[in-house]
Amino acid sequence: MVRAALCGLIVAPAAAAHGVTAADDAGTAFVVACLLMSGATYALGMAKLARRGRALRQRLPALSFLAGWLALAAALLTPLDTLAARSFAAHMVQHEILILVAAPLCVLGQPLAIWSWALPHAGRLRLAAVFHHPAWQRPWHALTAPLPAWALHAAALWIWHLPLLFEAALARQAVHVAQHASFLGTALLFWWALLRPAARHAPGVALAVLFTTMLHSTALGALLTLATHAWYGVYGGAFGLDALEDQQLGGLVMWVPGGLVYLGSGLALAARWLAARPARAV
Repeated sequence: MVRAALCGLIVAPAAAAHGVTAADDAGTAFVVACLLMSGATYALGMAKLARRGRALRQRLPALSFLAGWLALAAALLTPLDTLAARSFAAHMVQHEILILVAAPLCVLGQPLAIWSWALPHAGRLRLAAVFHHPAWQRPWHALTAPLPAWALHAAALWIWHLPLLFEAALARQAVHVAQHASFLGTALLFWWALLRPAARHAPGVALAVLFTTMLHSTALGALLTLATHAWYGVYGGAFGLDALEDQQLGGLVMWVPGGLVYLGSGLALAARWLAARPARAV
């Protein structure tokens, strides 16, 4: 049931796209309301599980969800969002938080499974019936297979960094909402494909997906860093940097810290695989 929750996590954060100026009061209020509602529903579900003596087994997912929830709030509701309208480097920090911090933590938090416990028993049964229906299952399995999830996420990263589309996202709020939604949405699909229980039976595929994603994302960061001219003319002036220096700093954010996250994730998956091999042999 956790799989469908990923779709719900796309809508509210995407509404906080900042454009050239800070998000308007109505948009910010909507994001705050959605985050508060999702957090309160999760807490209610955990409370019901606690009354049944099952909360202890959900402790790690709950901590993951809390960390992912806080990461979303930090990326979209703090001065970082306003600064991202003036600094490419800050914009990259914001996107990396959405893709490499909030998305995997929310996947590990199993939100729908916990949210469903906030519903009455009959509501949980109806929800389970919907998400086990072939009309949902078939497209979901098609989107969350490792190769399609990898391709969608790679396409979102590269296409939105084309100067024409990137500057359009800064100039028009609706385009920026689509940019944030595609970054977060494809990241949720990507991390679900790697972290779902079924992925444990194909660790080689998961490692290959992580490795190739690290390669192409760090290549994009390197191109931004080593460029001899600014790709995006709308930036410049923040932190005393000109447009090219700001771009190079943003490229370094994607190149080095982003690459390290992928590398660390790959090492963690490899360690889990190796630890499970003796158990499978027995």
